[in-house]
Amino acid sequence: QVQLVESGGGLVQPGGSLRLSCAASGSIFSIYAMGWYRQVPGKQRELVATITGGGTTNYADSVKGRFTISRDNAKNTVYLQMNSPNPEDTAVYYCYARTVTGDYWGQGTQVTVSS
Repeated sequence: QVQLVESGGGLVQPGGSLRLSCAASGSIFSIYAMGWYRQVPGKQRELVATITGGGTTNYADSVKGRFTISRDNAKNTVYLQMNSPNPEDTAVYYCYARTVTGDYWGQGTQVTVSS
């Protein structure tokens, strides 16, 4: 079992910045990739960014050049640095971890981009 706890969501102005954090606990040895998805009401959950244990990253086209995913293996934490967000980035952001036994999800954190 893996537990994921997100933090850092909230209200941010367009063009500002915000950093999300996701702390993993439990069977962390089984995690080989972590990442962020987001969801707005009435739409499917969509990929934002992922990072493997080796540091390989992948981003949705809509956030490339603006968002950066990183991880601190010593703290078992993954981050999402959101720069220059726009109102279309408003969503509930979910942290996820892919393990040898399946995928785990955090409870989600709301990000609202508005002036």
